[in-house]
Amino acid sequence: MPKEAILLAVPVPQDLHDALAAEYTLVAQDAADGPHPGFRIAVTMAKDGADAALMDRLPELRLIASMGAGLDRIDLTTARHRGIAVAHTPDELTDDVADFAIALMFAAARRVAAADRFVRAGRWAAGERMAPAIGLRGKTVGIVGLGRIGQQIARQASGLGMAVAWTGPRPKPELPWRHVPDILELAALSDVLILASPGGPATRHLVDAAVLNALGPRGILVNVARGSVVDEAALFAALEERRIAGAGLDVFEGEPRIDPRFLARDDVVLAPHYASITAETRTAIIARMISDIAAFRAGDAFYDAAAALG
Repeated sequence: MPKEAILLAVPVPQDLHDALAAEYTLVAQDAADGPHPGFRIAVTMAKDGADAALMDRLPELRLIASMGAGLDRIDLTTARHRGIAVAHTPDELTDDVADFAIALMFAAARRVAAADRFVRAGRWAAGERMAPAIGLRGKTVGIVGLGRIGQQIARQASGLGMAVAWTGPRPKPELPWRHVPDILELAALSDVLILASPGGPATRHLVDAAVLNALGPRGILVNVARGSVVDEAALFAALEERRIAGAGLDVFEGEPRIDPRFLARDDVVLAPHYASITAETRTAIIARMISDIAAFRAGDAFYDAAAALG
């Protein structure tokens, strides 16, 4: 029996490509291509998503399998209306992204990357001394978005002896951490503000100059959410004017291209959208995608994010 053909809507990492190719015939589509009948399944990446135009080109599409947790770039409303299921991988990367958020917090507050550059440049050997870093024990972490990742960040921060507060659209009284309805209020009481919210229009530039001013000159911003959540011009100005102490950034508005002004700053730790990239998590994510595609083909149950819209 011939293998079913799956459309790769965007380029995918080699490990995912190899795993899919072992079971399916893979066809790459150029975004400028016309209609592609005959494909029931398309694979995309969370950073690229799937819009209505893609669905228009695939009249027989019934499953979009996305690598990653984010859904903000997938048109779920159109998918649901057209009877297209959407599978993604929200659970497999929770622990690693939370770990990385905590790592960025320490790297920015304790100036880990700056210290590394200081030693490599020979400045320590030359008798120079770095300025004191910012200690974290007993401080307050404010978390924007208390979904799976935000909750794991909260658990880890609590275990480190830090107080935790959070903001989001709805209180969660079953959870032990203080809910603060307003992000400005949260920033004002936080020593570290960690972003773990969804992207999309509702959170675009949620962190603006007012939020950064409320965070204050000893405050640290960490972003493992989406680059769009931060007004990057306001962030650079806040760093330049020392209205906040530093930042740890894993995501950017124009990634992989970023504002070059960040590159020269010792008070910013930069990462290449890397929070979930461990060998263990990649194995789990790929296994989840293979399992969801197999469940779809067999008519078995799997989590459909489009159907979950209600």
